[in-house]
Amino acid sequence: MSKIVVIGANHAGTACINTILGAKTKDEVVVFDRNNNISFLGCGMALWIGNQIHSGDGLFYSNKEKLEAAGAKVNMESEIKSIDFEDKKVNAVLKDGTTVSESYDKLVLATGSIPVVPNIPGKDLENVQLVKLYQNAQEVIEKLKNPEIKNITVVGAGYIGVELAEAFERHGKNVTLIDVCDTVLASYYDKEFSQKMQDVLVNHGIKTVFEETVIEIKGDGKVESVVTDKGEYKSDMVILSIGFKPNNELGKEKLELFKNGAYLVNKKQETSIKDVYAIGDCATVYDNTIGDRNYIALATNAVRSGIVAASNIVGTELETIGVQGSNGISIYDYKMVSTGLSVKKANSLGIEVEYVDFNDLQKPEFIETENPEVKIRIVYDKKTRVILGAQIASYYDMSMGIHMFSLAIQEKTTVDKLKLLDIFFLPHFNKPYNYITMAALNAK
Repeated sequence: MSKIVVIGANHAGTACINTILGAKTKDEVVVFDRNNNISFLGCGMALWIGNQIHSGDGLFYSNKEKLEAAGAKVNMESEIKSIDFEDKKVNAVLKDGTTVSESYDKLVLATGSIPVVPNIPGKDLENVQLVKLYQNAQEVIEKLKNPEIKNITVVGAGYIGVELAEAFERHGKNVTLIDVCDTVLASYYDKEFSQKMQDVLVNHGIKTVFEETVIEIKGDGKVESVVTDKGEYKSDMVILSIGFKPNNELGKEKLELFKNGAYLVNKKQETSIKDVYAIGDCATVYDNTIGDRNYIALATNAVRSGIVAASNIVGTELETIGVQGSNGISIYDYKMVSTGLSVKKANSLGIEVEYVDFNDLQKPEFIETENPEVKIRIVYDKKTRVILGAQIASYYDMSMGIHMFSLAIQEKTTVDKLKLLDIFFLPHFNKPYNYITMAALNAK
């Protein structure tokens, strides 16, 4: 029987703990987490803030009681002060102030990520908000009740920033969305797609400001405006959603790191020190699009990494099959999904690609009910024609289609294989020559 210490019990940690305990190996599992809750689904936070769901209670799927009922010893609101990797000990301060030195046979680091906060004047003013934890969302929701907060500036136009911009506009606030890039969602989509989402935001009254860098937040105690290198924007609240970085504080001096500071792990989630595993947002993933390790912080990746690490810890050898970074967003019911590489990303990596675009209705023209247009792009290697990425956008929920492209990238399928792929037809669902088939047929 081994003693396994898990530091961090959110998505990756919870998946790891449940998998270890589910194996019935009688291993001792000791958990430390500095928060007072676990398993918060931050991806649903904007729905809560925007009153699209009535409560945040449903954004949890586990808790201390559930993990302890399964057999773990869980220490919430505990702070890890240091780790002695040589003697295999974790030094922590518990909620009641007690100092403990917990030995381990195997250690799992699931410390997640932390928000990027620019070091600019005014970042500590009242009503400058981070939105990552449950408590952050609670605080923002409470402040939205203040009628004096009329103008909200969101800094960062990635997924969280765009979702929050919609949420604040649903409260009737004047919303400004600022980013250094030239469009929204620049990390996931090519301009032809992201521009469509930008149009959706603008059509709902959200002011978009691109290619500007925030250099100061002004105010006398409270926020009054946001200053960029090109302008100034009146603000009663500022949301910093610039991005996240791996929380590597506990092991950065001892463990091998990726270029952004994430713990480098192999396909078994093992770090550079024996018996130490890293999972979730603090660790790398194996990216099938580039055939190498990368950093892609997604809850789905976190859960899978937790399962892989736990399986190896309990003696069931398991390697990750890699990821494609599949993702999606729905703003004012306009849906965009992507997986793998965009053309822009491929070019930045020096990968020669071709792409094919196709626009069509979801269903045959004779369908008299809702029948939105769908836009698709398939990105593929110029030489091998292996599919490397896909993007789809529509008011229709076509999201399941991106899973097929994720598998295609994983299995190194060529775009030509799609031309005669067995895709069913029924007018209730699609067209006989649907946009996936037609896009493949039109590939150069």
